Amino acid sequence: MTTTNDNAGTDRKIVTFSLAQQTFGIDMRALIEIREWDEPTPLPNVPGFIKGVTNLRGNVVPVVGLAERLGWEPSAIHARSCILVVHIAGKQAGFLVDEVNDIVAIGEAEIQPAPEVETIEPSVIAGLVRIATRQKDGTRDEKGTMVLLLDLDALSLTKHLDIAA
Repeated sequence: MTTTNDNAGTDRKIVTFSLAQQTFGIDMRALIEIREWDEPTPLPNVPGFIKGVTNLRGNVVPVVGLAERLGWEPSAIHARSCILVVHIAGKQAGFLVDEVNDIVAIGEAEIQPAPEVETIEPSVIAGLVRIATRQKDGTRDEKGTMVLLLDLDALSLTKHLDIAA
């Protein structure tokens, strides 16, 4: 499935991905690389959502189970599982996701604020945007898909990344 957004006045691109049957997006500028899933080297005495570390061209990069970090059940590893390596708080981290979907251009005006609800910690959702989807047969679904835009800085991984790296 390919996603498109025909809105003129595009301000940025996002990488969309699936996690626990939800569609998320991150700013493309934060993305370093998309890697095939490879079992990371586990570390002792780190939070359960840190899967371990992997080597990225000589750099040790912590791998975070994004589902667990969000308080969900761990992702089941399958053929399309992959790691999004991103810049976060001046460091590199890898996020285990179920599947990368597409790169989509969006306009800043299209982004809706995340609803204000009581949570245990600050929201990691920076906003929501609806993107039209184009099916494999070429037809267009105008209803589209709601994408939850992640605020990478709000994931509060800095101290955990220092421990893992």
